[in-house]
Amino acid sequence: MNLTEDQAFLVLNALPGIGPVNLRRLLDEFGDDPRAVLAAPSAALERVKGVGTKISSAVSGWAKQVNLSREEARLSQAGARFVTCRDERYPALLRELYDPPIGLYQKGEYKFDRPAIAMVGSRRTTLYGQKVAKTLATELVRAGFCVVSGLARGIDTAAHAGAGAAGGPTVGVLGTGLDIIYPPENLDLYRAVEAAGAVVSEFPFGRRADRQSFAMRNRIVAGMSVGVVVVESDKAGGSMITARFAGEQGRQLFAVPGRIDQPTSAGCHQLIQDGAKLTTCVDDILTEFSYLDGLAPTPIAARPSQTESEAEGPPMSAAEARIMACFAGGGRFNADEVTVASGLGIAEVNTALMMLELQRRVAKQPDGRFEAV
Repeated sequence: MNLTEDQAFLVLNALPGIGPVNLRRLLDEFGDDPRAVLAAPSAALERVKGVGTKISSAVSGWAKQVNLSREEARLSQAGARFVTCRDERYPALLRELYDPPIGLYQKGEYKFDRPAIAMVGSRRTTLYGQKVAKTLATELVRAGFCVVSGLARGIDTAAHAGAGAAGGPTVGVLGTGLDIIYPPENLDLYRAVEAAGAVVSEFPFGRRADRQSFAMRNRIVAGMSVGVVVVESDKAGGSMITARFAGEQGRQLFAVPGRIDQPTSAGCHQLIQDGAKLTTCVDDILTEFSYLDGLAPTPIAARPSQTESEAEGPPMSAAEARIMACFAGGGRFNADEVTVASGLGIAEVNTALMMLELQRRVAKQPDGRFEAV
């Protein structure tokens, strides 16, 4: 069968048990030509480091392993495309990795033409973490970035929702094939992310989730992004794997602090101790990219349908509104003074002040006092 280059890439990607490292080695050995790899005899394939009889048999007998017509029909029926690493629509930063995916299955029309920031965190998150993730994602999109996450429960869901609320692009990277929605309750979010940006996966149709696939997904999340923001994670969470990939790939790493007695904050605090940028507001992220100067992303305009109050930021909680009323006269107060003036408890005040800082409604001064922005 005479294959086009794109078809050959699709076949290689659909072959089970090879892996991105061995795929890269095979392509390097055969002149970066996927058709030459598929046409090579087993003996030539096995001269490549890491390629044994099992892989060579799969590659040389690919027609028995992969039904190309069915794969192409699945793409068509799903309204998806297979974007090879040669395609201009392939994420530029991802191509720079040592072992990038040879292609991505993609649903959605996003062209990966904006710098991306990944946002990850715990599936078992707190309301605080969800609100922080949503606020940061909204503000990052308004500043001109694309928000990338994994379409999982918890922080991922909040990040995609925040990006969507700003009307800007967001990308969901799956640890399954495009035809498998995981978790199933995120079907509506899957469709919203596809409409606002793209849903992508390196896995062929029918591939279900496992520990290995999620780790591979995390490598892509970090690889296509200029930086990774960890909002909530314990020390053994999957987000820490993404953070490790970010470090190995030379990406900027940010971590949002949380309560010291909250297990879902332990990973973030560990990252901060290890050198991640402590992040309490979007400006902590934006200042790290100020060196871009003219290459910095262009902020997007607010959607015409937004009301004035929506354009100013997310709705405030009752406690936040009560605290903002204390600043109505233009005064500057520390947390204790806000506690007395508002009649709220100190813990509630500290949490609300942090959220108001994230929303850029108040700013903390060097002397520890707050004032309205």
